Amino acid sequence: MHVDRELDVKGLNCPLPILRTKKALSEMVSGQVLHVLATDPGSVKDFEAFARQTGNALLANNETDKVFEYFLQRK
Repeated sequence: MHVDRELDVKGLNCPLPILRTKKALSEMVSGQVLHVLATDPGSVKDFEAFARQTGNALLANNETDKVFEYFLQRK
């Protein structure tokens, strides 16, 4: 998957991963993809809700060794 920007929010807890993601997406143009790395287990539901509420597409999410990956496309 083509990624336009990466954001590392590992070690941060709610609401900081979402707030940093929101800021990063606001600096991107429509259609660009943001790759986010997080360690907060609660971020799974947070990112799903964030995508639903903002209209940005959650293209994929994965977990590997307690690191959660999210791919969001700017609306």
